[in-house]
Amino acid sequence: MKMKETSLFDSLLEEPQQPSGPVACLGMTFENDEARRAHFTQELREKLRDPDFRKIEGFPIGSDEDILNLSDPPYYTACPNPWIADFIAEWEAQKPIQPEGYHYHREPFAADVSEGKNDPVYNAHSYHTKVPHKAIMRYILHYTEPGHIVLDGFCGTGMTGVAAQMCGESEVVRSLGYQVKPDGTILQEETGEGTKKAWTPFSRLGARNGILNDLSPAATFITASLNRTENTKVFIQYSRKILEDVRNECGWMFETAHGGSKQKGNINYVIWSDVLLCTECGEEFVYWNEAVQHENNHVNKQYVCPHCSFELTRRELERKVETIFDVEIGKGITRPKQVPVLINYSVGKKRFEKSPDDFDIELVRNLENRAVPYSLPTELMMFKGTEWGDLFRGYHIGTTHVHHFYTKRNRWILSSIFARINECPKPIRGLLTAWFTGSQSRLTRLNRYMPDHGRHVGPLSGTYYMSSLPTEISPFYFFASKISDFSQIGVPASHAVAISTNSTTRLQVPDACVDYIFTDPPFGDNLPYSELNFLWESWLRVYTQNTDEAIVSKIQRKSTLEYMHLMEQCFREYYRVLKAGRWITVEFHNSKNSIWNAIQGAMGHAGFVISDVRTLDKKKGTTKQLSYMSGAVKQDLVLTAYKPNGGLEDRFKLEAGTEDGVWDFVSTHLKNLPVFVIKHGQIEAISERQHYLLFDRMVAFHVQRGVSIPLSASEFYSGLTQRFSERDGMYFLAEQVAEYDKRRLTVTQVTQLQLFVSDEASARQWLIEELKDKPQTFQEIHPHFMKQLGGWNKNETPLELLILLEQNFLRYDGKGPVPGQIHSYLSSNWKELRNLPKDDPTLVAKARDRWYLPDPTKAGDLEKLREKALLKEFEEYKDAKKKLKVFRLEAVRAGFKKAWQERDYAVIVAVADKIPNNVLEEDPKLLMWYDQAVTRMGGE
Repeated sequence: MKMKETSLFDSLLEEPQQPSGPVACLGMTFENDEARRAHFTQELREKLRDPDFRKIEGFPIGSDEDILNLSDPPYYTACPNPWIADFIAEWEAQKPIQPEGYHYHREPFAADVSEGKNDPVYNAHSYHTKVPHKAIMRYILHYTEPGHIVLDGFCGTGMTGVAAQMCGESEVVRSLGYQVKPDGTILQEETGEGTKKAWTPFSRLGARNGILNDLSPAATFITASLNRTENTKVFIQYSRKILEDVRNECGWMFETAHGGSKQKGNINYVIWSDVLLCTECGEEFVYWNEAVQHENNHVNKQYVCPHCSFELTRRELERKVETIFDVEIGKGITRPKQVPVLINYSVGKKRFEKSPDDFDIELVRNLENRAVPYSLPTELMMFKGTEWGDLFRGYHIGTTHVHHFYTKRNRWILSSIFARINECPKPIRGLLTAWFTGSQSRLTRLNRYMPDHGRHVGPLSGTYYMSSLPTEISPFYFFASKISDFSQIGVPASHAVAISTNSTTRLQVPDACVDYIFTDPPFGDNLPYSELNFLWESWLRVYTQNTDEAIVSKIQRKSTLEYMHLMEQCFREYYRVLKAGRWITVEFHNSKNSIWNAIQGAMGHAGFVISDVRTLDKKKGTTKQLSYMSGAVKQDLVLTAYKPNGGLEDRFKLEAGTEDGVWDFVSTHLKNLPVFVIKHGQIEAISERQHYLLFDRMVAFHVQRGVSIPLSASEFYSGLTQRFSERDGMYFLAEQVAEYDKRRLTVTQVTQLQLFVSDEASARQWLIEELKDKPQTFQEIHPHFMKQLGGWNKNETPLELLILLEQNFLRYDGKGPVPGQIHSYLSSNWKELRNLPKDDPTLVAKARDRWYLPDPTKAGDLEKLREKALLKEFEEYKDAKKKLKVFRLEAVRAGFKKAWQERDYAVIVAVADKIPNNVLEEDPKLLMWYDQAVTRMGGE
């Protein structure tokens, strides 16, 4: 497409810009920033000629010139950044010297976080998912110190980098509710211990350094723009002048007659509507005219054809299609027919609405036949992802190329603006281009009008869904509103962030050099980023290489297991670059158990040990959440894990497979768990400190390192009781229990964890809690148990309560003295039984047939009997010739564990193939055994 001749933008500024003074970068000094950019651009140009450099995983798709045009080396490259190691070496040399004997230690950040999205930095760009930078600041301040290096391998718009730099801004830190002392000490308020406020130091004021990486060139480009903001005065001057210049050229496209007079109004937006075909008479009619009651914001579910009066519903109708000549690609296309139905416009400060008149219709028709006089992207769309599922219902007929996502006048105006941006000087061009891409969220045909809300609500997040009522917004109106957002970003001008574009499966980062990781990874099949970013990247002319994209996608042939393996590669890289004994925080949003288990499994296989799970509430929902409130998950989960320190890993190599190795791990793990958590004025039960989760973590630690497990569950529980202090169902180290006891005196209530019975394991745990302090008869337990069974897994064999009791607990049959547990319970609840000996007939009669917990030191025999029964059932599954639809999950778990101990990996894989994929993917224990078996088989 021929570019229209336009003047250069030297005249845009009110005052000519003077070159900057000398600048230092990576140990070199340059005359000015332009000289710095020229030097490193030439170095990057040479690097791009190296075939091996282009083989780095995730290297984007694009020409050398387009990659160089986007980049601002060495700080940002739209390809793998070859200077990351140099930045790290420089930052390490600049770190403050720590006092002698300094030892890094942090407990996990054990608090739920709620942080709103109403901030200029957050709102500047309409990327698909973001975590508010102020929320991330809380984590960075907790885990790091000034000068520390923070990494995010799925950086999106770079909010982790913004947060790292903002940790040096005292006013921003104070806005989080913290105090900042003159010497830079940051204090937080202790809560829950009486009414007196207590402020304790926990961090220090100072910027942290950020390494930001993403697979998407669009993401890293936005990251660079938001983390290295130029002079806002210059940005405002350029953006306003560009908009004024384009308005002078194209403003007539968004004008309409007012009130039948010669006076013109400026269009704010136009609602378009599908034209439908009646299934009875075949005549066409406008959906808006028959179905929408605009005056009272209502959509009729049923309406009648204006031609034959046949009663209709939207699902029964077909779209009318039309064939036009597409002048941009020079051929005819077939597309759904849509017509403008309502214009919202302004005259002065007053708004009006009208139906399109002949002038409006003719303007649209004339524009359709004219070629846009500027270069614009006309690439063929990807058409290969789950978000194109609606294609088969006709929603995307005729939408085959990038420019089809814009109305004719919007694509004309957008390309006009972009042409002028590309003529601007390089220093300001980056922020202007970010302003351009960030202003497109409501300028495509994906923008929807929702009659029930009486307004346009933007695209449906995370999709390319096209509604029957798309809304065409004036670019002049929307671009102008975005100038304000971008001019208020206010990120400090610093060189504390280095940005790279490649796959996190191969980070350009040296070993063990990162102090902390905060990351927001892809959510399985929630968002196909490479496809959603395609519109932006078509303007930037550099595209995502999605071979290594961590996603669940039938089109890309990536199942949950493939997704988990890709995420495992990413977490192995995280593990490699993180220093020993340091922390990783994973923010995650997904309503599917299988994806949540995949993330946890990937982290565990990489070597991380999970210590805490919290929530992060972004407050304001997405348009998808607003539209489908009942089914959308509104709070994200935050998973905290640590890389075991080198001492534990070295010792474990010597102790592996022994009891000493077990208790060494448990001691280390307990050190890395929260000691005391207050929530809503009550002590929160810390699930990770409970015996069954400590056992699960111990088993996973051994399995993921290929080591046999030396203790059974009963032996582990017995040893746990002997070696560690128990309080409120939680286990502590000796030094921790003193702190817990001291703070426990200030709070009376403990919030117990809710148990949801969905399978045999959770039913067993519910019974443990039910019988722990209250031995009961079958008749007492049964009604409470039945109330818990609403969500039992449909694939698991439902077990009778009696079988669960017989295989896991003990029943006093009235023979011999009353067991101690039952005696303690009866004597504390019935005065008349307190002084009776344990063999008194009255006491025996009251105690008979009560079920109780076996003594941990004597529970081994019962566990062996239960395991024998489970393994007997597993043998039946091994011999089964067909798929298993219903089975005993605990039997499969026991069988997998035994087979793994015996290194019979083929049995695990064979039985796994017989059970439904969803059961395997949604059970973290089965998934762990299976994945390890597949890995071991592949390595033998």
